[in-house]
Amino acid sequence: MADEPNPEDLEIADELIAERRAEQPGETPEDMTAWQRPITAFIDVVNCRAGQIISLLMIPLIAVVVYEVISRNSFAILQDAGFEDLARSLGLGPTLWVYDTSRMLAGVLFMAAAGYGLMRGVHIRADFLYRAWKPKTQATVDALLYLFFFIPSMIFFTVVAAQFWWLAFSTGETMQIDSAWGPLLWPARTAMPVGGFLLLIQGIPEIFRAFHKMGKERERIFVRFLPIYLVALIWLVLAVFVPDIVPGGAWFSDVMSARPSLDKPTIGLIMLVAMFFVIFIGFPISFTLIFLAFVFGIWGANFKLTSLLMTLNTNSTMLNDQLMAVPLFVLMGIVMEQAGLMERLFASIQMIMARVRGALFIAVLVVSTIFAAATGIVGASVTILGIMAGATMSRSGYNVQLAAGTITAGGTLGILIPPSIMLIVMGPVLEVSVLDLFRAAFVPGALLASLYLIYTLGRCWLNPSLGPILSEEDQPVTSNRYGIEVVLISVGVLAVCRVFGWALGGAFAGTVPFAGLLVTLAALGIACLAYRNLNVLRIVAPIVILGQMAISAMAILGGEVSGAGLVVSAAWLLLMTVAGYLILPLYRADAAEKFFFSDLWDEFFQGLMPPTILISFALGSILLGFATPAEAAAMGAFGAILLSMAYRKFTWNGFRDCLIKSLEITVLIMFLVAASNFFGAQFSSLGTPKMMTEALLALDMSPYMVLILIMALVFLLGWPLEWVPIVLIVVPILLPTVIALDLPGFDSTYDMLVWFGILVAVNLQTAWLSPPVALSAYFLKGVVPNWDLKDIYLGMMQFMVIQLIGLILLFMFPQLVLWLPRVMAGG
Repeated sequence: MADEPNPEDLEIADELIAERRAEQPGETPEDMTAWQRPITAFIDVVNCRAGQIISLLMIPLIAVVVYEVISRNSFAILQDAGFEDLARSLGLGPTLWVYDTSRMLAGVLFMAAAGYGLMRGVHIRADFLYRAWKPKTQATVDALLYLFFFIPSMIFFTVVAAQFWWLAFSTGETMQIDSAWGPLLWPARTAMPVGGFLLLIQGIPEIFRAFHKMGKERERIFVRFLPIYLVALIWLVLAVFVPDIVPGGAWFSDVMSARPSLDKPTIGLIMLVAMFFVIFIGFPISFTLIFLAFVFGIWGANFKLTSLLMTLNTNSTMLNDQLMAVPLFVLMGIVMEQAGLMERLFASIQMIMARVRGALFIAVLVVSTIFAAATGIVGASVTILGIMAGATMSRSGYNVQLAAGTITAGGTLGILIPPSIMLIVMGPVLEVSVLDLFRAAFVPGALLASLYLIYTLGRCWLNPSLGPILSEEDQPVTSNRYGIEVVLISVGVLAVCRVFGWALGGAFAGTVPFAGLLVTLAALGIACLAYRNLNVLRIVAPIVILGQMAISAMAILGGEVSGAGLVVSAAWLLLMTVAGYLILPLYRADAAEKFFFSDLWDEFFQGLMPPTILISFALGSILLGFATPAEAAAMGAFGAILLSMAYRKFTWNGFRDCLIKSLEITVLIMFLVAASNFFGAQFSSLGTPKMMTEALLALDMSPYMVLILIMALVFLLGWPLEWVPIVLIVVPILLPTVIALDLPGFDSTYDMLVWFGILVAVNLQTAWLSPPVALSAYFLKGVVPNWDLKDIYLGMMQFMVIQLIGLILLFMFPQLVLWLPRVMAGG
């Protein structure tokens, strides 16, 4: 049985960083071999300083993208208002240089900091089998894999990347294919050989750490063979790159160029089996993929083609404008989490729902849904929800299994609800727009959150002891007309949101510059006055309610709505009528004594409005097509920094820590993206995906049955593996089969791939709700130690069943996924 991870070692910055290295850079064990300690410390410090410097590149990355968004949209607004000359005189308008500059900065971020990521121990590994071994066995396997996998593959990578850089530098190559600016490519490509070299030398301390961990007796055996290893390694490198100057070089070239006796698809199958074997051993996945792609690429084709695929795929990953959103959305989430907005929002919702059974379940699910849209970081969400809700749930007598399931399931929504990092990575894999994946994920995300809520409240209704009403000491002080408070706050928030929606849709454009912003600010100002002053409230409330009723009534009577729109308008009209009736006590003589807005609403607005506004601007701009995901991510990160300053939580040291955490997660994901692209390109060139597709299609099964088998495979792989290797390795292998299925009921293959992507995303949430990985359980156990791990698992399994129900609904009714993308695209 594998040892459980120590919860104190878990890093909440991201669910994928499960066992970050504890010692500081430059620190080495006292009993490490004397000559190895200074080498280890020096290389660690070099990569640490490199990572700290590279992380600062996020600041100019945010700055240039924010400048582009503000400049372009300000120009459009002034132009619509008839002030185009003024806009041009101010230098506003779209730029040519920001697009290329920003994606080159983003590419340098992950590539140049790869060595830092290894030094900090953040490269992902599937240690399903690895954890079960004794420490000496782990160290021995690590040393062998570093010596025979990592070091050779990183040398090949660095040398080929240096040749690729020199080609760009010596020829003055510029970016011409997808660039109107055409900048020189060599400055950005410098990150490839530099990053490869830093990664290569970081392998030396990792080998020395493995030596130390395996014990002196085994270490002496390895050290004795090091000279032979170094000679063989030098010969191999020279034989590959300069075969004419070493003995046996010509023979080695002939061996590498010899045609294999096996056909290429069979070589690809061996490559696939070898990949899963080595991954399950526990070696970092990125380096495994690079090494295997080199070995099997040379075997199945030749070294020149293999090295070309490596450089081209790494370069395309660095310059991918969609993946540029990854570090920016990650930074946005980490900064917001550090500002403490989640705690404030949870406390306020808990107070609002204090008189309802299962109030804490509601608070957990509402907060996790909102922060899923703000952060997309599961580890942080589960940990903070556990800290905030765990003790209160225990004190209030809540059922431990249901409480644990609610916290962990709510936290996993971050991988589905936009801006999901997984969807950003999945878009290029499926060759579909990230924008369409974001749109498609909204209804499934809301469906899952609703199913979680219905399940928890239903259980509490059937058995009130599972989620009792909070004790008097935990309930807030409110007015005698608390129901009116809730009604007025709800009506006010919905009215302001409607005005904001009109402004975002351009309803006020063409009048004065920034009319939409001014109208929204005016609506917020009026709402604030009504909130603070009873006399103003008595005037504003009926105007707002009657206005909403009139708009709905005119839409219905004028035939402007039909079908679902008609039902929504009628329901809205009925809701406003009931609200109007409920606020009548405001006009009684004793209203000033019996009615006031409780203090809990102040905390509610301070916790809810800032993240809601930020999310609305960031995601709204994406969904409505006003900004690309990368631009919205930059604006979101910039807004999160401003919020942190407004809440007086911003410090330079804290912000630098946020940059470092964001860099670590970015390196983890993006380096694996580059490695898997290289592996996938090599695997495809061998023709194995085509052979697998033909074999599956030859089975006597319906296309939907084949798809069910694919979903079952993804589900099973979600137990031992994280989403990253599945999305980047398994999905590309299965993709040709999915496309060839030609499922009926879809307007195009594109729609089918969007639907398939969301099915995979929902399916992969099981990685956090199913053992033996189930990192959410360890995060929660770490912050609520009095909850038994068995109860946490049993609670998680309940919600995994609910998730499967949601998956079945999406499978049976694809329009749940495709409706919103079609509507927002004008279809």
